[in-house]
Amino acid sequence: MGFSNLIYLWTAILPLIVLIYYFFRKKYKDQPVSSTIFWDEVMQETKASPYLKHLQRNALLYLQLLALLLFVLALMNPFIKQTELAGEQSIWIVDTSATMLLEDGGLTTFERHKEEMNTLVNELSGKPVTIITTGEEPKVIVRQETEPSVIHKAINNLEVTYEKEQLTKAIDMAQAFIGDTSTSMYLFTDSVERGELPIESENIKWIVHGASKDLKNVAITRFAATTTEDNVLALVQLKNETDEEQVTELNLMDETGNVLISEQVTLKGKEELTKTFDTLPLVSALTVNIEVDDHYKEDNTMLTLLGSGMSQIVIDQQMHQLVQKGFQALNKDVKIAPSDQLEAMKDVIIVTNQAELLGKTDTPIVLIGRNDEVAEEINSLVDVSDDALFAFSSLEDVYVHSIYPAFDQFETIATIGEKPFIQRSARGDIVILADIQSTDWPLHPSFPLFLWGLQNELVGGTENLGTFSPNESRSVPLATGEWSIYSGEDEYVSSIESGSEFRAPVKPGLYSIRSNEEEKQFIVQLSPEERTVQEGTSFELGVIQNSGEEEETKQSFIQWLLIPILFILVIEWEVQRRRGFAN
Repeated sequence: MGFSNLIYLWTAILPLIVLIYYFFRKKYKDQPVSSTIFWDEVMQETKASPYLKHLQRNALLYLQLLALLLFVLALMNPFIKQTELAGEQSIWIVDTSATMLLEDGGLTTFERHKEEMNTLVNELSGKPVTIITTGEEPKVIVRQETEPSVIHKAINNLEVTYEKEQLTKAIDMAQAFIGDTSTSMYLFTDSVERGELPIESENIKWIVHGASKDLKNVAITRFAATTTEDNVLALVQLKNETDEEQVTELNLMDETGNVLISEQVTLKGKEELTKTFDTLPLVSALTVNIEVDDHYKEDNTMLTLLGSGMSQIVIDQQMHQLVQKGFQALNKDVKIAPSDQLEAMKDVIIVTNQAELLGKTDTPIVLIGRNDEVAEEINSLVDVSDDALFAFSSLEDVYVHSIYPAFDQFETIATIGEKPFIQRSARGDIVILADIQSTDWPLHPSFPLFLWGLQNELVGGTENLGTFSPNESRSVPLATGEWSIYSGEDEYVSSIESGSEFRAPVKPGLYSIRSNEEEKQFIVQLSPEERTVQEGTSFELGVIQNSGEEEETKQSFIQWLLIPILFILVIEWEVQRRRGFAN
């Protein structure tokens, strides 16, 4: 604490003047007289409280001294010193991913971070602040804002979007606001490694606010199901992220919420367990839920949609025998057809290498290799994305000798040496840019699992839109007209026009999209990264250089002195009025 106007210290003489005045004022001597001698008994109660009587006699003195002392302090402008790193601005990166809903002590990490941000607003000292939220498309909420009320409102309006955090994209956006300006970068997240933060510049200091430590979590990491002739086969993968044994109750439910299977599962510390259920009744959707005492509830539920299982798979007779045998092992209803008959087929899944069929038919296509291009040699291993197609099939050990050129407009979901290997078209066709015989893929257990996932996705795609990540944008095959999205509770969410880009809702769950004549279901599912939690981390990194000195701010609290001064003056006036102004 200090004073910025010590020149007004001379005003401390004012309380002394008042005190001296009271010492030399005219005093009276108590003299008992006959007319008041019988009042002694009445005054016994007052004499029994001499301190109260003293206070009553000298109330004005004490009030005047207190008011003058506070007035002297106010003139000297007292302040509290706050030491901060030198910086001309602050940039706050706010993680809005699902893992921010980790709950501890009745508050989620996101709610606690919002409280911390509101506190920081009061310590900005007029410096501009920029707030950026994470996601596939980072957003600037406020830019170079100095008005506290505007910043508080922006903070209070922040919400979790359940998207994958994509922290690198938010940091890249923040770099555009820095330039040569010294900046304090605040990162509000659950956990981040120090190596993920760029510290090349001497004008940046990172202040990371993480989640609480010692949080426990048990998650459903994988869930898939497929329809056979008479029943449904489902696979559930659970993971215990704690060091202690955890007991959970696993429930499988149909689309109406009826419990099909309820089973108690015990997981050892750090154990990952896969369970298979092969006697489930035929249903259109399945939900798996675990009941467990942990700090993260969002990964305790997972959904999947099932097709009718009746779509026939037609394989081009020119395809390699390994492809034919692979699909026949999974589905008895597989047909081998000549290449020239494929284009005319309807309501089937076509497996071929004829690239010209893409876009010529409404039938889903699995393109393995290309007949219109020449493959180029590449000696590398496969790197897959977090796409749901690879939920149970890891391709990292697959060797590929040569690949074909990629399609420019298709989404790449697996690469080899940074070149596309597996792609998906806008309408859901799957393209494998290599001949099966040029890989050792059929020798790996991932091959039949991949074909199983491929069949499950394409069969389901003929009846529903499939699975989306929260807030994901994707082109989907919809008929002409207006479509409306409804939640599983039949609440209206939004509307889109056919041909426009489809954007999935933010909150995970089962949804339906409807037009006047048609209805399709789809699922919004957390990404695999949002189904696991890490230990919370909070730290500071980097130093802002400013002639080797730290910047000190002075927080004045003169306003807190003016209010009691005014209050004391009102009390003093009331005391004087009761005694009579003439006295």
